[in-house]
Amino acid sequence: MKNQLFLILILSTFVATSCASRKNLVYFQDEPVEEGLSVNEPEQLVYKPDDILTINVSALDPETVIAFTLPVVSNNTGGISAQGAIQQQSYLVDYNGNIEFPVLGTIKIAGLNRTQLTKMLTERIKEYANDPIVNVRLVNFTITIIGEVTSPGTFTIQDERITLLEALGMARDLTIFGKRKNVLLIREVDGKKKFAKIDLTSINTISSPLYYLQQNDVIYVEPNKARIRSSTYNQNNGVLLSAIGTLTTIITVFLINK
Repeated sequence: MKNQLFLILILSTFVATSCASRKNLVYFQDEPVEEGLSVNEPEQLVYKPDDILTINVSALDPETVIAFTLPVVSNNTGGISAQGAIQQQSYLVDYNGNIEFPVLGTIKIAGLNRTQLTKMLTERIKEYANDPIVNVRLVNFTITIIGEVTSPGTFTIQDERITLLEALGMARDLTIFGKRKNVLLIREVDGKKKFAKIDLTSINTISSPLYYLQQNDVIYVEPNKARIRSSTYNQNNGVLLSAIGTLTTIITVFLINK
């Protein structure tokens, strides 16, 4: 009987110590969300070299602005599935921060946001056409999420605004093995890589300036100790543990019946 109680005690201790702690898993646990809590809207993204933009110009009389829009080109490679596939040509911001725009020539757009660029182009095109409508879109806004998430990868964003939580949602959230308190954000600022740590268990993350991501941000979720241990686990240990368990059972039965 003593041996049985001893085994039960060992198993109970193992189960208790193997359970994940709430502090390591639950998000935003440090304080309740206040009523009326508002998150400051981020500043608009500013364009920089290597950005790729589509700029569409329209007007009530399309003929007056046709020279300001790059032609739509076919993406047909000869296959049946590719027939009818078209796309608008885009502008690549060069290393000097310029684009070559029809009629207007070289335009420096680095450092401008969407609102500023739209206003500037509209004013300049007004010299040639009445009431032009300019639509600017960044088409290569991407973020990369790696580490302990369900679906790591590089994701293309359809807009110029995404939050950290939305990004993690695209990666289908952290796995049970991801460190919630030590999420690494890698961001390029003025040509240099900057690093910041984010604690997802704190409600303050939502009001952090890091909450809104920028183009080419990289999010890395570090594995916890359980994942690291499992990665070094020797598969032969399973056979050994099974043998030890069987031997322990035999010895226990023998002592009970003795």
